[in-house]
Amino acid sequence: MSLSSSPRRPSRGPRRRSLFASAAGAAGAALLVGCTGGSGSGESGGGPSDAERARARAARDSAELAARYAAVIAAHPGLAERLGPLRDGVVRHVEAFGGARASSPAASGTASAASPSVSARAAGPGGDSGDSGDSGVVPADEKGALALLAGAERKLADRRARALLDVPGELARLLASVAAAGAAHVFLLTEG
Repeated sequence: MSLSSSPRRPSRGPRRRSLFASAAGAAGAALLVGCTGGSGSGESGGGPSDAERARARAARDSAELAARYAAVIAAHPGLAERLGPLRDGVVRHVEAFGGARASSPAASGTASAASPSVSARAAGPGGDSGDSGDSGVVPADEKGALALLAGAERKLADRRARALLDVPGELARLLASVAAAGAAHVFLLTEG
């Protein structure tokens, strides 16, 4: 007689272990990059202009992601309590990369707090944000809207993890930290 194991629930997304492993890998890569020789700001491979461009792009990407969160919150006010803290974290990432602090439409928890310009910006990336393939329009159902945000967070975290080797130590550590936070956001959006 064969014993069958209990049926497992079907996987709907990345497993918790894989998310934490990718976050740990990103943090480990940052430690390795941070331990290389040089002062961290004037290394020959990644001059200040490269680092400044990478920092500006990271700030811009985080600002676009915060706008996408605002658009989802405006379209689905019932998600405001769940998404507000995640959006606030993304806004802090903008500040950490040197970007300007955006007003927090999620702070009040109302759909009317998001301005039409924020919603329009979040409707689709206008520049070279690397989100090709996403229509950017907020889905009508909450599950689809959460999947849109999770996909955007995942792509951004992956891009930041790949960029770790091309930037100086301090910026690499910041990118790794923010990539790990993005991986945690993906988990919270898909499983939380």
